[in-house]
Amino acid sequence: MLSTKKIIPFVAALLAGGAALPLHAETGFIANSFYDAEHPLTKFGYIEWAKTVKEISGGDLNPEVYTGSVLLAPRANLQGARDNIANVANIAAVYTPSELPVANAVQELGFNYSDPLTAIFAVADFSMHNEVQLKEWADNGIVYLGAYATPPYILFCNKPVRTLEEIKGKRIRTAGSSVSKWVEEVGGIPVNVPSSEMYTGLERGTLDCATNAANDLIDRSLWEVARYTTVLPTGMYWSGPEWGFNTGFWADLTSEQRKQLMDATAHGMANMVVNYLARSDAALEEAKEKGNEIYQPSPELMASVEDFREKVLGDIYNIAQEKYGVSDAASLIEDFRFTYIKWEKLLENVDRSDIGALADMARKEIYGTLDPATYGIQ
Repeated sequence: MLSTKKIIPFVAALLAGGAALPLHAETGFIANSFYDAEHPLTKFGYIEWAKTVKEISGGDLNPEVYTGSVLLAPRANLQGARDNIANVANIAAVYTPSELPVANAVQELGFNYSDPLTAIFAVADFSMHNEVQLKEWADNGIVYLGAYATPPYILFCNKPVRTLEEIKGKRIRTAGSSVSKWVEEVGGIPVNVPSSEMYTGLERGTLDCATNAANDLIDRSLWEVARYTTVLPTGMYWSGPEWGFNTGFWADLTSEQRKQLMDATAHGMANMVVNYLARSDAALEEAKEKGNEIYQPSPELMASVEDFREKVLGDIYNIAQEKYGVSDAASLIEDFRFTYIKWEKLLENVDRSDIGALADMARKEIYGTLDPATYGIQ
């Protein structure tokens, strides 16, 4: 198991020479994102976040960022953070539904929303205040510190898929049960594989299409193997923390350090979502310049999505209770929906591109209600 505190080399040298200890040693820690370095959830959520952490802490907190699957495979991030292989990691709950049923129950609503800016703050607010959700993080040895929210997932295919007829029989990479059910209803075949396997699946023909955010056309070079993109919104993803800290590591930090990480993460969420949206828009244009065909869905294909959204709302309470075992499903789901509406109102008159203003709002409305001395301490 990695040490939660790593004394930096020059301090070790001082000790070897008999010098007096400084007032405190730098707190180094391992931060892992299973996305590659250029993906927005890594570039802005980890690499730039790490710089903000160092700046806010005056160099006291020093994250060492690992990217891709060098340290942990996508499905291993929950266990890796729980076992302190990484002191903090992004954790996609859809990969571990049996360990994180509450998070996955709430993710069932992802098909019904399409605004990542509202979602990222609403999800963080809910995930750090709802007692049922908080217990799930604690039971898994995780302290939830901040959310991610993807832009709406769209279709990348190796053949045109614009209509209900064209989608029939297609093997489509999905993540999460709601979109998988929709794929089945329209005659497709859902395939649940990590996003890191989309390129090879499309290249080898084991996938006909993949659903993901538009930035992956460029960031993961999907335009090379999926020449046909249909801008059909098939839900957003937010399940699990973007920053999930090991509980032991978190407890070893001082209250001041926890507060500094909260401040850095408020900025990290705002920076990440604003740039993620901008990157996705730019990727569609860049892919088009590379010869990618960009389609709008046919009216009947779009109607199938809208009809399914209504069905999800009608079924969500039963799904949460029967599939995920949530005992008071109505309270859980209504708390999330209430929190989402709250953030829709809070963001009505805010410049959606002003990262500083968005970060300040997160600090006030989310982290300002938490006590760094007690939050996440068991």
